[in-house]
Amino acid sequence: MKAIVVMFAALVLVCSCANERPADEVFTIEKMNRMTPVKDQGRGPLCWIYAMLATVEGDRLAEGDSVNLSAVYVARSVVAARTERSYLSAGREAVTADGTAADALAALCDYGVMPYDAYRSDCNFNVLCRKLTAMAKQGAAMRVGISRLRDRMAYVLDTAVNPVPPHVWLYGAEYTPRELAASLCDPSEYVAMTSFTHEPMGGAVPLGIPANHAGRKFVNVPVDTLAARVERALRAGLNVCWEGDTSNAGFSFERGVAHLEGGDAAVTQAMRQRAFERLEVTDDHAMTLVGLARDSRGRRYFVCKNSWGTDNPYGGLMFMSLDYFRMNTVAVVMKSF
Repeated sequence: MKAIVVMFAALVLVCSCANERPADEVFTIEKMNRMTPVKDQGRGPLCWIYAMLATVEGDRLAEGDSVNLSAVYVARSVVAARTERSYLSAGREAVTADGTAADALAALCDYGVMPYDAYRSDCNFNVLCRKLTAMAKQGAAMRVGISRLRDRMAYVLDTAVNPVPPHVWLYGAEYTPRELAASLCDPSEYVAMTSFTHEPMGGAVPLGIPANHAGRKFVNVPVDTLAARVERALRAGLNVCWEGDTSNAGFSFERGVAHLEGGDAAVTQAMRQRAFERLEVTDDHAMTLVGLARDSRGRRYFVCKNSWGTDNPYGGLMFMSLDYFRMNTVAVVMKSF
C-alpha cells in the first residue's frame, strides 16, 4: 500500500493551525519519508514488532516496493518459541510478549513474515502469554514432551490468535514465511545502536534492559553521534526504529507531541546517563521515526509513526523534540548506509 507523503505533510500543517495549538506545537515539515498506514497494536506489548516492521516497510517503499506486514504473525511465532523454553525450564521461565526491535529483526530470519491482510487478529497477547505459561508449567509437571506440547500449543494459538494460512501470496507469487522475509529484509544490513557511559563506547555492548531477553548487543556511541546518525538516515529516505521512554510528562499521544518540560537546556550525555541509572528513563515503547520537522521557534523535531491508532491530531503521527530524543532514547535500529 503506497503512502502519500504530501497528504501527511498537509495534514500536519492543517491540524496544527486549525486547533490553535501553542506556538511550540505548530510544526513545519522538513523531510517526510514514505510509510505504510498507521496501525493499532491493540492490547499487548507488541510495539517493538510493529515499529520494526514499519521500519522495514518504509525501507522497502524507499526502494519502490509496497509491502504491509503482519506483526501478529511474528508475535505468534515468538511466543510459541518462548512457550517451549518455558516448558524446558520446568515452568520457571514465564512466557512473555515483550522484546526489543533487534529481537523483531532476528525473528524475521527465524520465523519469517506474512502480509498484514493475510494474518490479522485482535488477540490480547498478555492474556495469551498467561495461558501459555500455565500450559507449559502443567506440561512440564506431567512430562508430556515437546511433541505433545506443540500439539496443545497449536490448538491454543489457533483459537486465541488465528490458524496460520497454508500459503503466503504476494503479487501473484507464492512464498513460505521465511522466503518472504528473506526477499524483503537482510538483517545484516541493519545496525542497532545505544548510548550509555556505563559500558565502553565504540563497540557492541549488551543492553541490560528487561526486554532484552536474548542479550542482544548494541553499538554504543555518544548521544551526539546517535542523533546525527538518525538524522542522516531520515534525510537519506530511511526510516528508523526507536525505543525509549514514553512515560514522562512531556509525552502526550493525545496532543501528538513529546518534548521535555521545564526549560530549553540541551540534554547532555551525563544528564541522560543519570536519568537512566535512576530508572527515570526506561524502555517502555517503540515507534518508527519517519521524518524531520521544526516548530515555530526553529527547534528540531523527529516525526514519529506510532502504533496506537489514528485518534490524535496528526492521524497517529507524533512530533518528538530533539531534546526529548536525547534524554529518552534507549536504542535505535536502522539500515546501514
